[in-house]
Amino acid sequence: MASQRDSAPQHTEQVRIMLRPIGSGLPLGFFAFGIGMLLLGCSALGWIPVAEQKDVGTFLFLFVFPLELLATVFAFLARDTLGATTLGLFTASWLALGWFEFTSPPGSTSVTVGIYLFGFATAALLLALMSTMGKPFFTLLLLLAVARMVLSGYYDVGGSHRWYEISGGFAIALSALAMYGAAALGIEDAQQRDVLPLFRRGGADEAFQGYGAQLERLEAEPGVRQQL
Repeated sequence: MASQRDSAPQHTEQVRIMLRPIGSGLPLGFFAFGIGMLLLGCSALGWIPVAEQKDVGTFLFLFVFPLELLATVFAFLARDTLGATTLGLFTASWLALGWFEFTSPPGSTSVTVGIYLFGFATAALLLALMSTMGKPFFTLLLLLAVARMVLSGYYDVGGSHRWYEISGGFAIALSALAMYGAAALGIEDAQQRDVLPLFRRGGADEAFQGYGAQLERLEAEPGVRQQL
């Protein structure tokens, strides 16, 4: 005779999907990131005059920061923990760097900022390594960001101005890559399929293949399990 436990319906048969009508915040986050990197890159390369440093800072914390913050909130609501964490770190960074650019004398450097950039680069490198499991495009973007932060940080702690200019080149490349990513994500969301490749794999790719694979790991997701 089958036990009561054996006869009970499987959890997959009892699942109810509650949809929350939200849009993806990633295209917004990528576009804002690209514009912010364009400002940093042009500033480092001297294409924006040093006398306009305060203007750069103003746009970083009044334009880039709030848009990145909005993208971060929606990424967490969409349960994309890795993407939301990455966006959240950059969100606070745009505010901090923007405030520094706004309040510091034009052309000044700071050992504190340099050490901060080294620490942020370490966190970004770890996020890049984690992204290789599902989102290699994010890995490439983060590795470029790491290079930019290390070069800019080295300039801040006493390196020659040439290192700062090289970091500006990386920032311009980051801006172009982020714009591509934003366009790819936006078109993908509209068409519900890959148009411009982002090279997803693993769980990130399975998320576009239907509910089956996602339901198998539902019990271990934040908001379902008892502890984070």
